[in-house]
Parts: sequence; C-alpha cells; structure tokens
Amino acid sequence: MRVPFIISCLFFSVLCQGQQKVTFYASDSLKITADLYLKDYQLPFILLFHQEEGSRGEYSEIAHRLEKLDYNCLAVDLRVGGKMNYVQNETAQRLADAGLHAEFLDARKDIEASIDYIRKFNQYPVVLFGSSFSASLCLMEARKNPNVKAVVAFSPGEYFRPVKIVKDEIQGLQKPVFVATTELEYEYVVQMLSGIEDKYKTVYHPSNGRGIHGAKALWESSPSANECWLDLMLFFKKIRY
Repeated sequence: MRVPFIISCLFFSVLCQGQQKVTFYASDSLKITADLYLKDYQLPFILLFHQEEGSRGEYSEIAHRLEKLDYNCLAVDLRVGGKMNYVQNETAQRLADAGLHAEFLDARKDIEASIDYIRKFNQYPVVLFGSSFSASLCLMEARKNPNVKAVVAFSPGEYFRPVKIVKDEIQGLQKPVFVATTELEYEYVVQMLSGIEDKYKTVYHPSNGRGIHGAKALWESSPSANECWLDLMLFFKKIRY
C-alpha cells in the first residue's frame, strides 16, 4: 500500500515549506492555482476566494492571521480575475490564454473543486470565505453543500441577475454566516439576507467611516481593520470545532 505513504510525504513536505503554491482541476478540466497555508493537516480549513478583478494575492496578509486561529487556509485563483498585491491570477490567465471567457457564475466550479481538493487532507467541513462576487457564490454553495460548516462573506450582492437571484438561492440557509459590508451596502445586504434566520447570521459594518468593499476591509491599511478583525474573531470563536 503505497498511497498512504505518498500522502504522508505530501503532508510532511507542505508542513516543512509553510505556504506552498498548488494546483488542482475543476470539473470542466480547468487547472486551478492556489496558495496552501498548511499549519497542521488535522486542523480545519478556511477556503479564501477573491473579488472580481483580484487574485489569491488578496489574502497574502489575511491568511497568515487566520492561521493563528488554528485553521489551515487555501487562497484560490478563481477563473475570473486579474492581479492583486502583485500576484497574478494564474487560473484566469490560463483561461484567457486558451481564448476562453468566464462569467461570475462559472467560478462556482472552482469553489466546488477547492472543497473537493481540501477533503483529501481531512474530512472536516470547511469555512468558505468570499469577497464581493465570490462572497455571494460562497453563500449559495453553503446552502446545498454538506461539506461547508460556515461562511464569511465580505460585500456580497446580487451579481448574477437575471440568471440567479442570490436572495432566493440562499433562502433558508441554516449555517453560521458572518457578513461584512460597507456603510453604503448595509441596508441592501440586510435585505438580501432576509431569508436567513437571525440566529444564523452576524452582519457587520464599520461604526465609524464608510468602510471598504470586500476582504480588503481586513488589510492593515484599512481604517476599520482592527474593529472588523475583532468581530470576525468573535465569530470564529462561536463556530469553533
């Protein structure tokens, strides 16, 4: 039986290297690039997805801080995106090089593939962490996927009209949800989440200032970063395995 030995070697290799770039495949055979932050393969995973013009680089700073909460992380290049924090979105570039184009909804295949990939490490349900359009995809995926424990959604919205209405797709979601918005987004997002019972959702917006769209709200450069991190860490404490 060589398979367990090979898997053990993989785990040991990643543990020695810390952050490591990995690849895996979506259901339509698109090769996906991601950064794996593996602290201990016996810990649960947070899967990190960027906003529309971004890349896995959106989480270069965030992932290391989440590791301190005793989670592993996987920051994924979705098939829609560009460059962020000097990190090129290799998945989107791969698609463009093939002369192909993706819509926002197509990136759900990448989220599904990421969940499948992580389950090769352990069987804990994952936390999905999305930014902007990917936040909406994470909420939708959590509604139907038993391998998702909770969702962190920064600036979700109705990005898929008229094909999909997020409010309808997440109706009745019964998993813990942390949603962060800007001041301007708040009322709109609260309405979108109205089909989720209050006991399952935490909705944050900055007490001072307008806030920043997406997961950038957690960057050190964000004026409300400390406040946002505090609320987020309280949420993770509440859902702790």
